[in-house]
Amino acid sequence: MQINLVTQMQAHVIIPSSLTLNTPFLFFPRNKPLLATTKNFSNFNLSNGSSRTTFTRKATIKNGSEVSNQEKKEESQNQQLKRAYPFHEIEPNWQSYWEENDTFKTPDEIDTSKPKYYILDMFPYPSGAGLHVGHPLGYTATDILARYKRMQGFNILHPMGWDAFGLPAEQYAIETGTHPKTTTLKNIGRFRAQLKSLGFSYDWDREISTTEPEYYKWTQWIFLQLFKKGLAYQAEVPVNWCPALGTVLANEEVVDGVSERGGHPVIKKPMRQWMLKITAYADRLLEDLNDLDWPESIKEMQRNWIGRSEGAEMGFCVLDHEGQEQEISITIYTTRPDTIFGATYLVVAPEHPLLSLLISEGQKKCVEEYIELASRKSDLERTELQKEKTGVFTGSYARNPVNREAIPIWVADYVLGSYGTGAIMAVPAHDSRDHDFAMKYDIPICWVVNPEGESNRKFGETYSGEGIIMNSSGLASKLDINGLHSKEAASTVINWAESTGHGKRKVNYKLRDWLFARQRYWGEPFPVVFLDDTDEIVPVPESELPVILPELDDFTPTGTGEPPLAKAVSWVKTTDPTSGKPARRETITMPQWAGSCWYYLRFMDPKNTDALVDKKKEKYWGPVDVYVGGAEHSVLHLLYARFWHKVLFDIGVVSTKEPFQCLINQGLILGEVEYTAYRDSEENLISADFVTLLSELSQERVSEEKVIKSGDYFVLKDNPTIRLTSRAHKMSKSRGNVINPDDVVTEYGADSLRLYEMFMGPLRDSKTWSTGGIEGVHRFLGRTWRLIVGPPLPNGSFRDGTVTIDDEPTLEQLRALHKCIAKVTEEIEATRFNTGISAMMEFLNAAYKVLYFNTYYLSLDYKCNYNFYFPWHLSCYQWDKHPRSIIEGFVLLLSPYAPHMAEELWSRLGHTNSVTYESFPKANPEYLKASTIILPVQINGKTRGTIEIDKTCTEEDALNLASSDEKLSKYLVGKTIKKRIYVPGKILNVILDRQDVAVSKS
Repeated sequence: MQINLVTQMQAHVIIPSSLTLNTPFLFFPRNKPLLATTKNFSNFNLSNGSSRTTFTRKATIKNGSEVSNQEKKEESQNQQLKRAYPFHEIEPNWQSYWEENDTFKTPDEIDTSKPKYYILDMFPYPSGAGLHVGHPLGYTATDILARYKRMQGFNILHPMGWDAFGLPAEQYAIETGTHPKTTTLKNIGRFRAQLKSLGFSYDWDREISTTEPEYYKWTQWIFLQLFKKGLAYQAEVPVNWCPALGTVLANEEVVDGVSERGGHPVIKKPMRQWMLKITAYADRLLEDLNDLDWPESIKEMQRNWIGRSEGAEMGFCVLDHEGQEQEISITIYTTRPDTIFGATYLVVAPEHPLLSLLISEGQKKCVEEYIELASRKSDLERTELQKEKTGVFTGSYARNPVNREAIPIWVADYVLGSYGTGAIMAVPAHDSRDHDFAMKYDIPICWVVNPEGESNRKFGETYSGEGIIMNSSGLASKLDINGLHSKEAASTVINWAESTGHGKRKVNYKLRDWLFARQRYWGEPFPVVFLDDTDEIVPVPESELPVILPELDDFTPTGTGEPPLAKAVSWVKTTDPTSGKPARRETITMPQWAGSCWYYLRFMDPKNTDALVDKKKEKYWGPVDVYVGGAEHSVLHLLYARFWHKVLFDIGVVSTKEPFQCLINQGLILGEVEYTAYRDSEENLISADFVTLLSELSQERVSEEKVIKSGDYFVLKDNPTIRLTSRAHKMSKSRGNVINPDDVVTEYGADSLRLYEMFMGPLRDSKTWSTGGIEGVHRFLGRTWRLIVGPPLPNGSFRDGTVTIDDEPTLEQLRALHKCIAKVTEEIEATRFNTGISAMMEFLNAAYKVLYFNTYYLSLDYKCNYNFYFPWHLSCYQWDKHPRSIIEGFVLLLSPYAPHMAEELWSRLGHTNSVTYESFPKANPEYLKASTIILPVQINGKTRGTIEIDKTCTEEDALNLASSDEKLSKYLVGKTIKKRIYVPGKILNVILDRQDVAVSKS
């Protein structure tokens, strides 16, 4: 805390709260900033009218413009004097200590009678860009939890590794000719160094990389188990093929018809692919979500992705050109069989297998063109609700089985061949997509459901809910569901369909089998061979694993659809290890998801050469207690990992049904706020209020120092009529708003970065980075250091040891500490780290004891003798004594958050062991009882406000507190007090001289 004083002569003094002989302060007389250094300053007097404290110190005060180049050079050479504490020495020293002593190593043999805590980060892909300040957010949170639980006596598993296979390294290899392994190892080294510089308590002996053969041997082993259980198979399926990248892309890697990486065109192409039968586990993946401590939004996303629905499959006979039924039937899936009488057209997907048989000669050209366009869209684009629906009439009709009406068959890309049967009955009155489509192409609309309590529908309005059925009877089908409720009507229709052979009851899923293949080089090889004479797939014996990825010099796409591995001719050509017959290896590689599906298990037993994981170790450590990572992995990675885990559970490798018991998604850290101004064609500035009304405006970035806030908006300092737009964006190199954590650590230290990232706001919320904001937590750490170690010596260094003593603490000190213990403990447990830091800041404020007076006089003598009067009522001093027990307790609380400083302070307090395994303090309830009360304050018998006081507060202290209160001070400061009436714990009544009362009213 700093106290800012503005004198009657318009001078500005900034005085730190810990006011001692060596306390530096800044002086701004008459608004002219002066540069102060600690060379000579004399006669600094502070008094309250009855006593005076004189501080004599030396300083040189000069106008900032008069500082010579020599003085600037001296200032630059003396950076140590500017640091709040010597983090630049402390942090490297303790990082070396931790590494040399294996402080965070989790032994293979542990006391399993102790509780365990497995805390895991979603391991990163080591890109060449290194970390930015957004990455350490989750890592710092997990490190605080890990350090806290260690101190509570838990066995901790807190590892780190690298998800290092994948497309980015391969693309870099293609562009530069550098082998992906070389690039990957370099990037891993960069990431590792950055993480170590932040003091994270990882067990680096357990470090793994998905690219190491010792690791992917067991990825291949898991694949073989899937293959043996019939859960891995090959099929020719339409895939997102990018000719430029020469690989198959997942749906999420395609945006607006082009590859997310590079912006290359992507088309749908049928190719032979490996598939994993995740659909066989759909029900279990759905049901077991209920037992997980995950954000409800994430569980709902997975439920929607799995997309279980109950309905019916119904057959619609295709008609020939004379209206006669053919042998061809289109099977549709619907979750609303109660609306079948309202079906006025059918829609088939562009990839539907019967489509070629449905196209009339007159529609052939336009349908084929439409199919080509649809092949360039991702499934996400095609099903986006807000997107305009498009389609083409096939030229054919089908018969609605319940009313025998002929309805047209359309092809439209909002229907996917991979969902249901690839065809739908369209009911435009009761489905918004179908309604939009029908309105666009002038297709009839028939309302068949009325909400209960309503008799008429408004024209043009769809209703997708349930209700009472109408317009739904067919003489030929002998089916009449009019007047039934939707649920009863649906059941009646299904029963009719099953009895007449027109359909059947069906449970369906949106979830599709997992396309588990990439036409890439940099990935895990499949452990299978194909016999030359029969093309039979033969698994490689487990004793032959791993199948090592061969070295290649040419990683470029073949251009034929064959993967780059096809170029490794001598590697591809092989023999079946079992029969000795000629064979060839699989040249497709596994997707990047493969290695990340099970890495959490390998951390439990990373050096085991005989098994994926030892069963005893897995049973002790599993499942992961807390898993922290970004919400962007909420569906695919987590769903795939859960699927593999359940397969491993079924074959007895793991002992739990689920891999991750608790999931936390940290929010994004956005770049610093950007301010934008607008200019018209004549370069005139235009306020943001009018931007939407004008065109042809240019934008320009405005630096923060040129901006001020005006109400709810930001405006130009020099022209407040010009409102600016302000926005924080996701950090990216293209925007130039990436903050390198290395720079922050160099200037403020790792502990400051850790503390700031936690203090910015709730862990799960997105936050905006502000380099200026880190200075606040840096000052907090500096105040903590000075409280315990003492002020700096004249040369800027600090004394050895601390200023603590072995005296018994006061009741006030015990209350301050135990209140802090209780709050910090509660907030760590709830992962509310920002409020835990606030509690420590409150403790520190309590340690700088506050004394109150009525009036102060301050004189600063330097040549021109500045002497000022202040209506100032606040003076701050440190605790007179620093009991060791209090200080040690606070250092233990601080250690999970700022481990480097805590280790140094713990050592200076005389301890020879690391603070890492000391016991975390526990709050004593006796010291948590309320010690303060709210006291009403009256002035001449009229209540003017309240103050918070200690229960044992004296009359004099109560008056001082009232005099310092912002609301009450105007009634008391400088006034003559005739009488005081003080009833402890009840009221303070101050009787003023009548003249002073009149002045107060005026």
